[in-house]
Order: sequence, then C-alpha cells, then structure tokens
Amino acid sequence: MSDRRSGRGRRQALAAMLGSFAFALPAAALAAAGAPATPSRGELLYSIHCIECHSTQVHWRELRLASDWPTLKAQVLRWQAIGQLGWSEAEVGDVTQYLNETIYHFVQPRAQARSGSPAGSP
Repeated sequence: MSDRRSGRGRRQALAAMLGSFAFALPAAALAAAGAPATPSRGELLYSIHCIECHSTQVHWRELRLASDWPTLKAQVLRWQAIGQLGWSEAEVGDVTQYLNETIYHFVQPRAQARSGSPAGSP
C-alpha cells in the first residue's frame, strides 16, 4: 500500500511540475526551434496517471468497454474516479479526446467537440 501512495505522490509532484512549465513556451516557439510539439494536456494526464496500469493493449483488446464517444468518456470518468484523481470535466474531456484521436477514432458529437459536455446539455 505504501508503494501505491508513494507512486501517487510522485505522479502528483510530476503533474504539478509539468503543469507549472509544460505549457509556458508556445508551441510555435518550440516548432521554430526544431523541438517536437508540446504534448496535449490529455496526453500528459494519461501518461502520468493511466499508463501505469494501461498499455495500448488494453485499448485494443476484443472485449474493450468503449464502443463509441459516450462510452469512452464514461470509462475515462470511471477510471479517474477509481484512481481518486479528482479531474475536472475539462480534464476528463482532454483525456477522452486524446484517446479518441490516438486509438479509438469514434465519431464525436459536435457539441462535445467544443465544450466537452454532452450533446444537448447547456
């Protein structure tokens, strides 16, 4: 159990450190300098908090639970709650977007694409 807590503490410290400077430099300046593009917030959150238990294999398995955009977002919500990450709606949306762009390629409802909220929600 202490290993799990120390791992979470390290991830939280890394997330705080990344949050303080990862987005400080504009992507255009990095591209002009020949550096790779800055990872999205969704990619950073997934890399810090999820990759420990999830390999890409979990996303490609035959019995995956995500079958469309709403179920993918539901799984991100579910697992951030299990991990007690306390992500905001925007962070859940960012991780969902990252997974969808890199792995799932589900059709994303227009209302969700801009706001991260369910279609038809205010």
